[in-house]
Amino acid sequence: MQVILLERIEKLGQMGDLVTVKNGFARNYLVPQGKAMRATKANLKEFERRKVELEASNLKRKEEAEAVAGKIDGQSVIIIRQAGESGQLYGSVGNRDIAEAFAADGVTFERRQVRLDQPLKMLGVHAVRVALHPEVDIEVKVNVARSEEEAEIQADPERAAAYAAAQAAEEEEAAAELADMGAELREAEGDEG
Repeated sequence: MQVILLERIEKLGQMGDLVTVKNGFARNYLVPQGKAMRATKANLKEFERRKVELEASNLKRKEEAEAVAGKIDGQSVIIIRQAGESGQLYGSVGNRDIAEAFAADGVTFERRQVRLDQPLKMLGVHAVRVALHPEVDIEVKVNVARSEEEAEIQADPERAAAYAAAQAAEEEEAAAELADMGAELREAEGDEG
């Protein structure tokens, strides 16, 4: 189905472009959301008549989004989740969780504006893209941790590196201890046999 875009759509086109999309995408998303209209002769004339109005409206929304982006670009939020020893979450953190965490901190945006390729499934600090407007993207930080203390450590790169090194040293020491115990057991079995 051919449609006329009424705003910029990522990976599709700019305002005013005549594009061909799948029927379901047009009927279920683009047209009901007011992002496009069917490309009929009457609608082409209507678009040309409203083009200046649509561009002005788009410019106003873009300026508002840029003002909001200036305030929240680079902000971070902490999300506490349970995880295994390897840092794998028991579940995941999705765009709804991220939007709700920022809303609790007083920053509101819709969950559909959060751009995640896939849900977050590991502990750590993740950079997440938020599209406030089709032409305005910001990056926020999402710190997924088991506790507030762990979140503080993860947020500070120097402390995180020192913590990781200490964890690795502990694991190495435990492995060496196990190897020694195994050697002692084999030696004890050799004495008995």
